[in-house]
Amino acid sequence: MTGMLRAADATPISRPRRPAPPAWLVVALACAGQFLVVLDISVVNVALPSMRADLALSGAGLQWVVNAYTIAFAGFMLLGGRAGDLYGRKRMFLTGLALFTLASLGGGLAQEGWQLLVARAAQGLGAAVLAPSTLTLVTSSVPEGAARARAIATWTAVGAGGGAAGGLVGGLLVDGLSWRWVLLINVPVGALVLLAALVRLPESRGDGRHLDLPGALLVTAGLATLAYGISQTESEGWTASATLLPLAAGVLLVAAFLLVESRTAGPLMPLTLFRVRSVSSANAANFVSGSAMFCMWYFMTLYAQNVLGYSPLEAGLALVPSSLAVVVGSRLAPRLIPGLGARNLAVLGTLVAVAGFAWQTTMTADGAYVTAIMIPGVLMMLGAGLAATPIAALATSGAAPEEAGLLSGLINTSRTMGGSLGLAAMSTVAAGHAHGAATPEALTDGYAAAFRVSTAVLLGGAVLMAVWLPGKTRPGKSPAGQGEGSAAEQGAEGLAGRPVE
Repeated sequence: MTGMLRAADATPISRPRRPAPPAWLVVALACAGQFLVVLDISVVNVALPSMRADLALSGAGLQWVVNAYTIAFAGFMLLGGRAGDLYGRKRMFLTGLALFTLASLGGGLAQEGWQLLVARAAQGLGAAVLAPSTLTLVTSSVPEGAARARAIATWTAVGAGGGAAGGLVGGLLVDGLSWRWVLLINVPVGALVLLAALVRLPESRGDGRHLDLPGALLVTAGLATLAYGISQTESEGWTASATLLPLAAGVLLVAAFLLVESRTAGPLMPLTLFRVRSVSSANAANFVSGSAMFCMWYFMTLYAQNVLGYSPLEAGLALVPSSLAVVVGSRLAPRLIPGLGARNLAVLGTLVAVAGFAWQTTMTADGAYVTAIMIPGVLMMLGAGLAATPIAALATSGAAPEEAGLLSGLINTSRTMGGSLGLAAMSTVAAGHAHGAATPEALTDGYAAAFRVSTAVLLGGAVLMAVWLPGKTRPGKSPAGQGEGSAAEQGAEGLAGRPVE
């Protein structure tokens, strides 16, 4: 009897499995992470003049407050998605959010310009790890069908809301506290989301593809070096060794990236995908459009504060109509695609944006809000919303299930890469036309020159779309996107300078 009791005592007691968290909670946590990533792009814009004054940043240093984030984000975004497949989406969500939160703390406490730039790069890396997991957690926690469509629509709306709210939130924080709080505000919010996610998020994995770290490092280093070389033209000119050496190094690094991608077993960016016309043409169009569209927020914010004398809060409020216009455009686009076609709508949207950019070239040092900011800003961003959705739809149409996430990542990466290099180039144009002067008239001349070049770039992009984009999406998919609103609905907010995954 004693032996029987001992045997019974030795039997392991099975513990009940923890019940899966409700889908709404997973969606809420994923959306909170996405909100932080998107908000951090637009919230910083209104704080740029204050950052420059406090940390004695140069004009080139100011653009790197934006570019340090976006280059790291673009370079490591695809790697972040692959890491989630390999190591677990929850684990990567927590890792990315923790890095993003700590980097926000470091940036908010920065005492030197270089410290702020390092923190912004670390934020971009954290966002690149975090952002891909947010959408994957949503889709893996909600059954396919109407419920998933609603969940993805919520995720998309939260991203758009983060972009639209950034200017207002940034203005309130800078006016009421200081520029440091546009970064420090992420710390308590990030900590709360991190704690809740640690306790409640489920773990999931994908197909376990290889992790192409060399590819991510090469493309990020190449982009950063190219952007640095372009920024050097402001002070050194195009023929100086200080400009030519980083430009040549950047080209070599990008070439090395392409070589690695052509030979590795699990490439970060499979080059064979670009044999498909819709993929190659849509990503090229996205790169060109992003190079012009991205800098709109940067220059409009500087114009409002440095020239028109707006406070940070007033500047944030001034750009709210533009932020809402990109949401309106992205919501109108799926309804217009069936009648106009994806290619025609992409061209039409780009031409609407061209009208806004051309209008903005008439800016003056004493411009009125309605004609100098609101109307041209609304045209620019309405066009961005109309064009980005069909471009994303063409890039991802007909994708096999195992390709959909990769193609969505490519379209976001090409847009952000174009934006990073475009901002470096347009900043150089603006500085060159201002001739080193800081008077309202000189600054206005510089900003207007940047908008003139952007107008020409977008016109070239419209021609490229009309000639190269396919007339129809690949067979088997709706031209409005993936049925769930994934890539098509995501495209617009990111093209306006708010990267999304």
